[in-house]
Amino acid sequence: MSTAVLRPETSPAEAGLAELTDLLFASLRRRDQRDKGAKYLRGLLTAKGRKSIRNIASVTGGSAAEQSLHHFVSCSPWEWAPMRRALAEYVHKAVEPQAWVVQSVQIPKVGEHSVGVGRHFVPHLGQTVNGQQAFGLWLAGQRVSAPVNWRMYLPGSWLDDSDRRRRAEIPEELPEETLAACAAAVVLEVAGWGLPVRPVVLDARSPQVRGALDTFAALGVPFLARIDPGDRLTVADPALPGYGAGALPAQHIMRSVSGLRRPVRWLDPSAPTPAARTSLAAAMRVEPAREPSRPAAAEGGRGRMLLLGEWRDPRRPPAELWLTGMGAAPPGALLRLGKLVRRVARDYRDVGEPSGLSEFAGRSFHGWHRHVTLASAAHAAALLGERR
Repeated sequence: MSTAVLRPETSPAEAGLAELTDLLFASLRRRDQRDKGAKYLRGLLTAKGRKSIRNIASVTGGSAAEQSLHHFVSCSPWEWAPMRRALAEYVHKAVEPQAWVVQSVQIPKVGEHSVGVGRHFVPHLGQTVNGQQAFGLWLAGQRVSAPVNWRMYLPGSWLDDSDRRRRAEIPEELPEETLAACAAAVVLEVAGWGLPVRPVVLDARSPQVRGALDTFAALGVPFLARIDPGDRLTVADPALPGYGAGALPAQHIMRSVSGLRRPVRWLDPSAPTPAARTSLAAAMRVEPAREPSRPAAAEGGRGRMLLLGEWRDPRRPPAELWLTGMGAAPPGALLRLGKLVRRVARDYRDVGEPSGLSEFAGRSFHGWHRHVTLASAAHAAALLGERR
């Protein structure tokens, strides 16, 4: 029997929640914890406005429930990893994902007391903001996606300050890591859960994130990464222009092979209703630009990859450039795989944010992880319920 208490007029989202509840809370030993978890999830789906503890409690028991729900999320000693693994198994069966999409999330904050808050440069805004930065791993298909794992980036200002670290209850064993290591870790954790591995799709235009590609390549994790037009690569195919010319900007390389472009149809999930689009795409073999002091023989051919370019207007430079180690995949399949980042962006905006993914207001490291885990479950319940 499900621990979720549903009203007679059950919405599709709540029906999805009822299906999820027993599976998610199997790792919670105490019944009172399972009851609080069900109330918290239901509150995330039904509370109006911000998903604060107070608003969540207002639809699940009022002020009497507020303190107990706060304790459940911020202080109660339950582990979020088993719940995320159960969620991932459920979503994998429901979505049949084509890719694991790594999404970088910036969560603006006022003040400096929320765990992980710092000054971060946001590329798409072109400015520095005050807030939290996290990476989410989404299981993504053409028509639906859902997050199943999260990792918060913690600046040195939080890890080196023992007082700050103690107040936020950041585990002592948690080391300082780069943004690239953080992005890689959110993937590798899921890879250890026994799910069928899918290609990892991520935006690596930021130099701080690009190092994650080295980790994936070293471990044999298939990836497709969007790169910056100015990133320098070397042409690996002797039959193509630019071979032997040394390191060249990726955009320059792709413009030189525009004659290889072929039309590719893809489904645009960012449109109000999914719409078919057509782009031109071409791919060629490349290698990372080598350090002058490093002999070519030292590479051993292990750095060879495929550079993919997409043109939406044949008269202009490529609109997007992608790098992958999946050299045998056809350009059309790779381009459609890359479009799953749009699926994730839309689902995050339309379902994830209303489900509370970015609205934890507490100061606890554990509290943030528990809240975002439950909000991910609410996202899955809402989205998969609406699909039914």
